[in-house]
Amino acid sequence: MSAAIGCDAHKKFSVFVAIDSKGKPSPPVRVEHHRQIYIDFLHTLPPASEIALEATGHWYWMVDEMEKAGHRPHLANPSEAKKRMGGSNKTDALDAKGLAILLHNGTLPESWIPPGALRDKRELLRTRVALRDLRTSLKHRIHAGIDRYGLQADAITDLFGKKGRAYIAGVLKALPPETAQMIALQLHSIDQIEEKIAAIELRIDDQLEASPEMKLLRTIPGLGPILAPLVWLEIGDVDRFPRAEHLASYAGLVPRIIASGGRIRHGGTCRNVNHYLKWAFVEAANCAVRVHAYRQSHIRLLYDRLHPSKGHGRAVVAVARHLAEASYWVLRKKQAYRAPQPRIAG
Repeated sequence: MSAAIGCDAHKKFSVFVAIDSKGKPSPPVRVEHHRQIYIDFLHTLPPASEIALEATGHWYWMVDEMEKAGHRPHLANPSEAKKRMGGSNKTDALDAKGLAILLHNGTLPESWIPPGALRDKRELLRTRVALRDLRTSLKHRIHAGIDRYGLQADAITDLFGKKGRAYIAGVLKALPPETAQMIALQLHSIDQIEEKIAAIELRIDDQLEASPEMKLLRTIPGLGPILAPLVWLEIGDVDRFPRAEHLASYAGLVPRIIASGGRIRHGGTCRNVNHYLKWAFVEAANCAVRVHAYRQSHIRLLYDRLHPSKGHGRAVVAVARHLAEASYWVLRKKQAYRAPQPRIAG
């Protein structure tokens, strides 16, 4: 193995510690995060060094520079790495040394590093999700503002459709002046956000629609022109998952198993997961179980079997897990989705 180096990265500087073949650490070196200083330091390291750093919020550019300098970066899961380091003391030097030791011993809890082009394209879908959340938040505020004064109309199913907008225009006159002004401002903001979302969707079509992976994912129930590219980009290299169950677990769709004293029960799904994938598969499941064309399909039968005893939430998560595992096989085998066939007793 090449030199094993730990990098404790912060926003303005990093601390590097190397481990030699005998396991002896080097003195810590602090490197400021000025791009050229950082690049110059990387070129002083032994060629093809193995460098471990934690998955902080600013690792993209550091990994890019490490790769350009001919080194091999390893991205560590921060919480799991801390558990494996142990120790009651914490300093930047100790953290860098701990990462180097885990890398040297082969026990670093490593996360996959997506290629730079893939990381960049992910921003298309992640920004759309962020804008969608912002739009939803503003809609909730408008609903609450009207509700506070008892002016919500039960007959209006969509307060932001054509009839709903006309209704809001009428009730603004009955609201206190500042509340009315803020609701009008938030409506205008929603219109602006929808314009930005539409522009992002056009760019998604332009940049991603022609990919063969996208066409395969679109054959899965519920994965449309937005969810399919999000799933594809968040999964990345499907071969990094040994089995379909691993992808479903990565997407947060597998319940925890709690076993003790011969008793086994299932808890909630894990939180330390890819939340974009989890949202996409749950959204796809919610859409698919409502589509009339799928009323006799495997996903609808699965939902109908679980819904009476487990409720809507757990039944939808079970369908979402099926969609996640189906995505694995569609991408792995490069074949369109085929629903599981019911077993014939005999």
